[in-house]
Parts: sequence; structure tokens; C-alpha cells
Amino acid sequence: MPGSPEERRRAPVTRHPFEYAIVRVIPRVERGEALNAGIVLHSRPARFLGARTELDEVLLAAMWPDCDAETVRDHLATIERIAAGDPSAGPIASLSAPERWHWLVAPSSTVIQPSEVHTGLTADPAATLEHLFRTLVAR
Repeated sequence: MPGSPEERRRAPVTRHPFEYAIVRVIPRVERGEALNAGIVLHSRPARFLGARTELDEVLLAAMWPDCDAETVRDHLATIERIAAGDPSAGPIASLSAPERWHWLVAPSSTVIQPSEVHTGLTADPAATLEHLFRTLVAR
């Protein structure tokens, strides 16, 4: 019988390749210490680009007491808005998803930096983004 539970169990799950980078806050670049503050995930075949960020202000204050956490938080929020294509994030947000992805993960020497890019396969990019966030960022 088509659509039966047994048939659905045997149906192959389509998994798409994806790439992700960890968004890191590096309060004092010369020290090389980093605080994981987000994930950016892109899957071209699934037409998905998403970002999730969160700033641990207590840890940031311990690493850099003079840091303006509000400014860092604003920059992290801009990363999420760029990934979402939100026009309020400026002209980069109007680029295509692959172009925004490449812009978001381009190496930089600022306080907020992406990690190297990692790859994988997923059937659900949004769920994978949440899993990576919980595993690599959330405390």
C-alpha cells in the first residue's frame, strides 16, 4: 500500500551537503583567546542560509573587562540579519544567499571572526543549525 508506515520507513531520506562556520568573538586578537558566539550554516542545494548567535556577556567581561558588550551584541545581530537577507542589515543583505555566505565567512582580523569552514550532510538544515548552536555555542 503506497504511503504505508512500512513504505515510509524504507523511503530514502534526502540529505543535502552543507557548510558551516563558528562565529567567534576574539576580544584581544594578540592573545588569541576566543569565545564561540554563533553559527552560520549554508546549504546551496537546500537553498538555506541561516545564522544563530548569542553572547555570553559574563565570559566576555572576564576576557575583556573594558569591552562594550552592547556593540558586540549589535554586530552579532547584524550577522543574523545578513544571513536572513533582512534589508535593514545593509547592502550585503541584498546579495544572493551564496554571496552573503561567502561574505559572512570571509577571514577577518576584527573582534568578530568566522572559524574555518566545516562541511557535512543534512536532511534538515534548520535543525542542524540549532544542533550545532547547542553543541558548539550555548552554555
